[in-house]
Amino acid sequence: MTAPRLVATDLDGTLLHSDGTVTARTRAVLAELDARGVPVVFTTGRPVRWMEDLWEAVGGHGLAICSNGGIVYDVAQRRVRDFRPVPREVGIAIAELLREAIPGTTLAIEHTGGWASEADFPRHPDDRVERFQGDYAEIYREDVVKILAVHRDLDPEEFWRQVEAVVGDQVVTTWSSSYALVEISAAGVTKATTLATIAAEMGLGPEAVVAFGDMPNDLPMLEWAGTSYAMANAHQSVRDLADHLAPSNDDDGVAEVLTDLFALPSRVRNPS
Repeated sequence: MTAPRLVATDLDGTLLHSDGTVTARTRAVLAELDARGVPVVFTTGRPVRWMEDLWEAVGGHGLAICSNGGIVYDVAQRRVRDFRPVPREVGIAIAELLREAIPGTTLAIEHTGGWASEADFPRHPDDRVERFQGDYAEIYREDVVKILAVHRDLDPEEFWRQVEAVVGDQVVTTWSSSYALVEISAAGVTKATTLATIAAEMGLGPEAVVAFGDMPNDLPMLEWAGTSYAMANAHQSVRDLADHLAPSNDDDGVAEVLTDLFALPSRVRNPS
């Protein structure tokens, strides 16, 4: 197999251990690929504000795809390079549809500079950034890259199916959480579409890309990439779709596969 020319990897449940850390072995593999001129693009559902503590560990340069494709972030410059917004009229319309069809749904928005929510939207324990709370129409902005819908009582996959049925093809819906949270992006915006744009800028097509993921929000990216790996801990839908199975995130599965694909030296396999 010819070594890939671009690596795309999800973070939570994929590159990172379950405690959110990056191991010495993974850091050594990323550093070696960087030295060889192989770009590694991090493709995450995380907003930019959840990445600040990770840039040094996962590579403080290059580009990252955040918010499920809604943002392309220039890591070296610490700035949003591009974003793909959900138009206001669409965001307001689908909110009305969801409230009518699935009572008990509460909403939040992520934008290029932070986030805001309705008053009843729960706070994630990892989110230490202050949020503005208010009426949905009041908090909505022109740079919204992702809408978050939560239901406190429904099963996660059932809620996702219901939301998808209600909003149709006006937007893209996906999920990557263990609770009933649906992530909503603009029509046509996924990790895959944004990754394809970045790859094209480098003169690369899907055949030159290897991708890693573990949750349904990774499915479009794994389907697009020429070579795809599901983590051993991945959701069954991801395991069913991917070309190959990597060891789990807690076993440094991404580092293990990349070490073999690029025939990396022993010093990378066993960093001191």
